[in-house]
Amino acid sequence: MRRAAIALLLSATFISCAPAKDDLKAKVDTTPWIEPDFPFFSSVLDARHLGEPHAKNNLTPRGIILNLGHNLWACFDTDLLRIACIWQSEEGKPPTTLNALAPGSYQIAGQKTKDGQEHLPVPQGKILLTNGIYPGWQVLQSETDTPTFTDPRPAPFTPEEIGRGPLSSQNGKLTALRYDSKGVSFTISLAGIDIDIDAAPRKTDLVPGITTLFTIAPHEKSLALVLGKIPNLLSPDLSDSVFLLGNTSPDDNSTLALSVGTDSPEGTTLEKAVLKCAPDGTYYVFVPPSTATQHVLLELIALHSKPDHPAKSNSKQKDPFSAAPLWSTPSPLTTTATLAPSSDAAYVTDSIPLPNDNPWHRKVRLADLTFLDNNGNAAGVTFDGDIWLISGLKGDLKDVTWKRYTSGLHEPMSIVARDKDLFVFDRNGIWKILDQNGDGEADTHEMFCNLFTQTAETREFPNSMKLGPDGALYLAKGGQQGTTIGKDNGSVLRIAPDGKSYTTIAHGLRQPFIGVHPKTGLVTASDQQGNYVPSTPFHILKDNQYYGFLSDLLPEEKYPAPIAEPLAWIPHPVNPSGASQVWLTGANMGPLNDECIHIGYNRPELFRVLLDDPANPTRATVVPFSRDLDLPPLNGIVNPADGQLYITGFQVWGTTAKPISGLARIRYTGKPRLLLKDLSPTDKGVLLRFNLPLDPTTAADLASYSIERWNYQRTPKYGSPHLKLDGTPGQEWMQPSSAYLSTDKLSLFLGIPDMKPVMQMRVGWGIKGADGLPAQNSAYFTPAKLQPFDPIKENFGDIQIDLTPKQPVAAVTEEKPTLEQGKRLAEMTGCIACHSIDGSVVGKVGPSWKGLYGSERLLKDGKTKVKADAPYLHESIIDPNAKVIKGYEKFDAGMPIYNGILTESQIQSLILYIKSL
Repeated sequence: MRRAAIALLLSATFISCAPAKDDLKAKVDTTPWIEPDFPFFSSVLDARHLGEPHAKNNLTPRGIILNLGHNLWACFDTDLLRIACIWQSEEGKPPTTLNALAPGSYQIAGQKTKDGQEHLPVPQGKILLTNGIYPGWQVLQSETDTPTFTDPRPAPFTPEEIGRGPLSSQNGKLTALRYDSKGVSFTISLAGIDIDIDAAPRKTDLVPGITTLFTIAPHEKSLALVLGKIPNLLSPDLSDSVFLLGNTSPDDNSTLALSVGTDSPEGTTLEKAVLKCAPDGTYYVFVPPSTATQHVLLELIALHSKPDHPAKSNSKQKDPFSAAPLWSTPSPLTTTATLAPSSDAAYVTDSIPLPNDNPWHRKVRLADLTFLDNNGNAAGVTFDGDIWLISGLKGDLKDVTWKRYTSGLHEPMSIVARDKDLFVFDRNGIWKILDQNGDGEADTHEMFCNLFTQTAETREFPNSMKLGPDGALYLAKGGQQGTTIGKDNGSVLRIAPDGKSYTTIAHGLRQPFIGVHPKTGLVTASDQQGNYVPSTPFHILKDNQYYGFLSDLLPEEKYPAPIAEPLAWIPHPVNPSGASQVWLTGANMGPLNDECIHIGYNRPELFRVLLDDPANPTRATVVPFSRDLDLPPLNGIVNPADGQLYITGFQVWGTTAKPISGLARIRYTGKPRLLLKDLSPTDKGVLLRFNLPLDPTTAADLASYSIERWNYQRTPKYGSPHLKLDGTPGQEWMQPSSAYLSTDKLSLFLGIPDMKPVMQMRVGWGIKGADGLPAQNSAYFTPAKLQPFDPIKENFGDIQIDLTPKQPVAAVTEEKPTLEQGKRLAEMTGCIACHSIDGSVVGKVGPSWKGLYGSERLLKDGKTKVKADAPYLHESIIDPNAKVIKGYEKFDAGMPIYNGILTESQIQSLILYIKSL
């Protein structure tokens, strides 16, 4: 067998071996985000900062970081099938910087990342090998041919963008990742040639090494495995039997010996795989054609003395790997729910504790939940890459059991069960999670689909994945871009049921979260207020329409297509951050059955979305439903075991929720609740339909209602002020001229003079049902079109709507500014989610308010200083882009505009509160 310094690269390329679990538990009380006893984790890896002789522009948007043991690490690029980097970290230090959102916020709750690609995880330690941006495995045309060192993938809008997605199927694709307690293996397909890469610990009298076995199916052409540039190769003579890597000094006694060779099947004779060097100094393994299966064996041996006279250690090294399952526990991890106390409420919230007290000291930041059957068994995925199997989600929730199932995923926020198969969407793509040996733990991550692109942009989150009725999977990808523009940023994609193709159904979104109707396939979405998104929208997505968001990198207000406007806007103070939607199809939720629930994240809340036609809606009305959640909610799902709604999510973006994560059940008690069922804007007013008969007295009282309307404006600025129809800041308060009750008392019509199409309208009511049941709420809608009102058809009889203007009732009383009012407003409008009051900045995207008043502030130009006095604070509230503080230019892209939203008295109250701090 030939020996080559490259074997380290090959073994590191595809195999990981982890240190002993006993060592971990002896050293630490709380497991860090990068668990030392798990063989891999997923991450972006930025090695662009390395100078000569390393490869240039070396960035990996989709990477599997392999733990090779003994502080050796390798990054496998799942798009280009290359080893991007191999390095040796320092003892006791993480192998990469914790710049990514998941590891950074795991260590320091609420820690954010700046947008763009300037602050990414980088390898820490001694760099042993790097590769450029080209395929790691290649088909050669002849023995004299050499590998190509260019990127064959089509260039995106920004030519320098590296996140271009996977290679074509002819150039190679990742099929699966497999692992056990001994390491990781990969299966790839190269032009129809299956290649399995497997490894095991090497037991020698020296420190254990790694043996890597490549099993290559018969192939007619030569193959090349590009190893990369090896700056410290000590014996470059390719005829030598041993190559040494990593020892550049006589005083350095940490030397790595590497070998490469070919094992022939019994009874056959094969040409040997050999190590070659391209003219530019890049090493690769040449694998000749073969009519039989080839086995290429590569070894890494760590020598702890000079290579000519390796010294044996005094004692045998303990095998650091266990054949037992990775996460077996002596007894199940069990939590018991806290059920809501008995009350007259129709809907209550039960809280289900997470298994944060677990043997691995692993934080559980649950992002999504999917049910596996009708018996209360589910699977949940965490933002930190874990999947947990959960049982007991039914009845009194007394014994909810948890079992850790897998880990290593890249900031996933969605999980879906389809025909008993589990699918997870992370930055690497969609993984199908399998337990192939039947031990109750996953051992295979099969790459179901990664055809779409993924950049290293910190805000290109894998926001949502939902299952369609035909088995297709729908994905929503983050759209904020700070450095380059990728192909699929800010898009919603439909992945074919077999995972072999995808189509784009919507683009031009900022940070979309979606829902899919389980029967009709209707795709809904919310988006995040920001640049070009004036408030929280509710969209119906279809036909690859453009939804209005533009990157800061593009010319201002140069829209690439007509903007598809939302069915409804939701005011930012009401829903500061929209998350996903869930349909209560097949639920046991009383009058909510079959409705769409929209989830609010910043201020935890559930909203009902009332559509005129669930299959092909033309208008939507959004009504607040529940503010009983104390967790930061992202996703919801109906449990087929009890028909109730389960909500989960975690805290990392701005939210008023205090728990880091949580799981809750919204339970229907069977008691009555007076609910709006539909709202129709018409040419003469608004028609409201309820689920229960109304009290005629309160329904006829015009003082029972408050109505207002305003417009927004799409601009490059963050958010939008509220604008009256004449363009001045503020809302127009409207006085109903008449109120009518239908003959069945289920419908109410409010006559409103001067009805006009407008972007935002609110109708609030404080009435009672016929049985005295109170109802106080507001409805938010966008009357883009006004239909004629037919009172006879709507069961009101032959009436004439009185549209005589009434004397307006004072809707807003300009109160005297107070500190107490300012504190209340800071909580209500979400200010405290972005600004601390104790001086801390961790987890906040704006400056702390403590000590702010009267201080001197340096602006983003790094030269201008201003005093944070009352005029400065006033200007910052109504026009946050006027004077941006240095260091906050790229955090969450900005602050909402409150011009026309807060009254002058409210602004002064906020200033008083800030001054008090």
